[in-house]
Amino acid sequence: MQPDEMRLQDDVDRAAQARALLDSDLLGTAFATLERGYLEAWRASHVDDVAAREKLFLAVNIVGKVRDHFARVVADGTLAQHELKQLADEIARAAERKRRFGLG
Repeated sequence: MQPDEMRLQDDVDRAAQARALLDSDLLGTAFATLERGYLEAWRASHVDDVAAREKLFLAVNIVGKVRDHFARVVADGTLAQHELKQLADEIARAAERKRRFGLG
């Protein structure tokens, strides 16, 4: 397997892991629980407690960024899978040409 193919296969494998995590009830519940808890704490914080409110706001956004990261890994894996299929098709066409013209 060529280095590009290995990188693409690694992306496909990581995408499968990320998809499993995103589909996991446990992780989905953890994201929702964290986000809800941070939002409730933010709403309950005193208006003058700017530092705490900013930290809670950042915490809510970080949960979303982690979820978005997994979604990007899945999207990258989908593209990698498509590229691997194209490479395999090109290799098959080249092998067919060699066979047809007696070069292989």
